[in-house]
Amino acid sequence: MRACLDRIGAVEGTVKAFAHLDRELALTQARETDQWRRSGRPIGPLHGVPVAVKDIIETADWPTECGSPLLAGRRPRTDATVVAKLRAAGAVIVGKTVTTEFAYFSPGKTRNPRDPERTPGGSSSGSAAAVAAGMVPIALGSQTNGSIIRPAAFCGVFAMKPSHGLVSRAGVLPLSRTLDHVGPFARSIEDIALALDAIAGFDPDDPDTRPRGGRNFLETAREKFGLDPRLAFVKTPMWDKADADTREAFEDLAKELGNACFSYDLPQQYASAWSAHRAIMATEMAHNLGKLTDPGGEKVSKQFRDLIAEGRKVGATDYLAAIAQGRAMREAVEELFQQECTAIITPAARGVAPKGEATGDPVFCTLWTLLGFPAITLPLLTGEDDMPLGVQLVGAPGDDARLLRTAQWLVTTLVGTE
Repeated sequence: MRACLDRIGAVEGTVKAFAHLDRELALTQARETDQWRRSGRPIGPLHGVPVAVKDIIETADWPTECGSPLLAGRRPRTDATVVAKLRAAGAVIVGKTVTTEFAYFSPGKTRNPRDPERTPGGSSSGSAAAVAAGMVPIALGSQTNGSIIRPAAFCGVFAMKPSHGLVSRAGVLPLSRTLDHVGPFARSIEDIALALDAIAGFDPDDPDTRPRGGRNFLETAREKFGLDPRLAFVKTPMWDKADADTREAFEDLAKELGNACFSYDLPQQYASAWSAHRAIMATEMAHNLGKLTDPGGEKVSKQFRDLIAEGRKVGATDYLAAIAQGRAMREAVEELFQQECTAIITPAARGVAPKGEATGDPVFCTLWTLLGFPAITLPLLTGEDDMPLGVQLVGAPGDDARLLRTAQWLVTTLVGTE
């Protein structure tokens, strides 16, 4: 913990990853963890590991302000389920990381550790930057559109958006029940798997989680394939939005993978996925957050106020049609996994992190969030100014363990070791 706090002290002035940080509270928790170990009692798989948590995830001992002055000083009484599970595994919560306002697009103070003039992405900006800058080995974020995968790609770290319903969102700011996910950032695939082992599972307080047989994600990630996996290179209907360097890099990557990779074109109906996602997100965020933000006036960004207004204009039939579209698209892509491929390979973002205040475009994450499929981003490529260019792997729903194993295979195939 002292090593992490020393690193935070050295770089936080530039990176600005933390919304709430209390050195003494963090050290007190670490000392309690030491005492527990010395007592001879059983310890968990994350015993003593410092973890940072996005500031929309409730913590009983830290404020949770969701990146908004409307919630300044807000202190929940209980931990979110994921935080309680982390503590049960032995983790020590270092502090709360910066989020964009209500986990939408209005940026916070965080800068990209690779280049402070560039965005770290959003909305889980602080979590991605904290891991990338070496402040913590693991951090938690959330994704309703591209808020885990995109910042991880921009900052050059590993991160995973699990299958919808694998990780509880109880105690996490609700944006969209249909689209919200919680997942980890880390420095390696094995650390992602270790974190997922701690936080995944059924929670009666999240109706989208389900009882399921346990599977050790770390153990599976370390397994060797009997046969090499088959990857489907999917450009998506938004391929023309990718930067020229990104398109070239992924075409070259597909060629390098040879017979392990084949191109697959989604049917034209998938072009409507982005508008369907937007209708669902705007409607559900207006329902969940409108009453909270309405009294805020100018304290709420225009971006967010416009989204709430948009969501209130979506008709019931349009909303239900968007839900039905997502379900139909999910079933069609599931057939691809059943017949031909182990995972889908596609960009994590349009290109490298852009310069300036904007958090970047989630266009290459939107479809997979709508479908609820697990996705992981791997810092395998570089682009302009040697900035990281993330490779996104997408797996079949509920097949998160195999996706981790496939990701490990890809990293080993391309670079030898993580």
